[in-house]
Amino acid sequence: MSRFRYLVPALFGFLATASSVLAQGEPAADDGTGFLAAIQKSGTIGYLIILMSVVAMALIIEHFMTLKREKLAPPEVIDEIEELFQEGNYQEALVACEATPCFFTNVTAAGIRKLGHHFAAIEKSIEEMEDEESIKLQQKIGWLSLIAGIGPMMGLFGTVTGMVGAFATIGSAGAGGVNPADFAADISLALMTTVLGLTVAIPTTAFYAYFRNKVTMTSLEIGAVVEDMFERFRAAE
Repeated sequence: MSRFRYLVPALFGFLATASSVLAQGEPAADDGTGFLAAIQKSGTIGYLIILMSVVAMALIIEHFMTLKREKLAPPEVIDEIEELFQEGNYQEALVACEATPCFFTNVTAAGIRKLGHHFAAIEKSIEEMEDEESIKLQQKIGWLSLIAGIGPMMGLFGTVTGMVGAFATIGSAGAGGVNPADFAADISLALMTTVLGLTVAIPTTAFYAYFRNKVTMTSLEIGAVVEDMFERFRAAE
């Protein structure tokens, strides 16, 4: 069983715990304080971070559905292509690959198109297509890395904005002093945006690392299957 089987519930648990801690940290009063009220105080920057978290969650769900060995290299397609190879029906195998495009069929089709050339040319074509397909997958999951990097930066931007507002309020108070309530909203903005940014970045970074490793391992596995299928042409030379 995969060592990552507890990753999803653990990270969702992290988000739930973070929300619980924030909620407990806000006094429950009749004036609308609490976790939701604190998010509202985080302003536009806080809402942008929350929007980023929604996008990240959608990407994570999509990746779990599509970045699977069964999707990138369907077993029934592998069996069909292997059977056509054994029968020597390479043109039919090419047609079958083009009819069901995926990582495996795209790489296999690249090799079939080089049949009749030296095995080195076939091997090079396969390797180039493997690299191309792997790069596509890495670019696909790269959006999670982008969100994980932008999240803390957005939080820091909110922190700086809040602190600037707080000091501006203090500076405008003059000699009469300043009431802490006057700049409490700015401090709340500073703190909440930081918390929100980190809450988005930490699990998103973990998911990105998981998918990056999964893409690497799956690419190697599929590449090994394709190279195995074409090994017969090395022996034929």
